[in-house]
Amino acid sequence: MTPIEGLAARLREFAAARDWEPFHTPKNLVMALAGETGELLAEFQWLTPEESATVMTDPEAGARVRAELGDVMTYLVRLADALDVDLVEAAHAKLDESERRYDPRTYRGTARKAPPLP
Repeated sequence: MTPIEGLAARLREFAAARDWEPFHTPKNLVMALAGETGELLAEFQWLTPEESATVMTDPEAGARVRAELGDVMTYLVRLADALDVDLVEAAHAKLDESERRYDPRTYRGTARKAPPLP
């Protein structure tokens, strides 16, 4: 069992023990994920780029960021489990697509967006 599969199984058991499966619909999980992502965003909202790069050196801010990342991860894994999506496979597929779209010679050092693949 991979670490993500283990986490998914633990989250499934956690929800089952509380009879929360009826609430863990894909719609509700994606909404919860969006909310937690917003809470993570709030931790960085007014930081300068330099402050954001060192946020984990502040024990209080670092603890809050770590907690929000944990929330985002648990909802993402729970959502993928509910939809029967292999997150690692999906991430590799997306990276494969990005490698085709963003040729290093053309896009090195630029943030411009590539056109969609044909």
